[in-house]
Amino acid sequence: MLSCDVRILDDPGQDFTFLPVLFFPVCILEQMAFQAAKRDLRKRMRSTLQSLSATSISQQSSAATTKFLSLPEYQNAKSIAVYLSMPSGELSTTGIVKDALQRGKNVYVPYIHTQDKTSIMDMFALGSMSEFESLQLDKWGIPSLLSTQIEGRSNGLTQGLDLIVMPGMAFDRGFRRLGHGKGYYDHFLTRYSTSTRKMPFLVALSLQDQLLAEDIPVVAHDWLVDAIVVGDGQFLDRRV
Repeated sequence: MLSCDVRILDDPGQDFTFLPVLFFPVCILEQMAFQAAKRDLRKRMRSTLQSLSATSISQQSSAATTKFLSLPEYQNAKSIAVYLSMPSGELSTTGIVKDALQRGKNVYVPYIHTQDKTSIMDMFALGSMSEFESLQLDKWGIPSLLSTQIEGRSNGLTQGLDLIVMPGMAFDRGFRRLGHGKGYYDHFLTRYSTSTRKMPFLVALSLQDQLLAEDIPVVAHDWLVDAIVVGDGQFLDRRV
């Protein structure tokens, strides 16, 4: 994980009586390198995910959903937040949303506020199965609440969450996560962490091709997940 400091860059062969010492924030260079590494990895993952067949994603979604629904952390949760899946390139969460609503859990889904050049994510409650099925698709093909639908709606940030189902482009066995580059979930979790409530259990859903052997580059504000459910039914738990 990247940690920044300030170092003195010099030439040990120079006479410092006549050479001014140059202070340079090395962390800026390190951050640039990490961001470049993330961009390269996203590009590679985008190509990998685009090559996956709908059949493979459907089969892996079924296996991951079955495993997820068996987790005690899910079964005992009263309030969960869950990403609503894109039509391709990631595990479907439709089965999770339907099961949670049928069990009477409070189900919260992402909503992106666009404020000037800054976009902030909140988690707003779904009212019912019929509302879920009637959600309109956004430009990425994701079922989404409209801006006209959020006024007065319960917000998971203030009401509290027991569990969050998190998306990502890639994950590793150190429970690092590569997001899509907008920082929505990391920012949401940072905001949540300022309250006195216990942090929710963070579960990532990962296609087999998204679970990498290599370490994902992360910086200090990137949140680790607590567990990963993989498309072959594996369950990785950071607590053990």
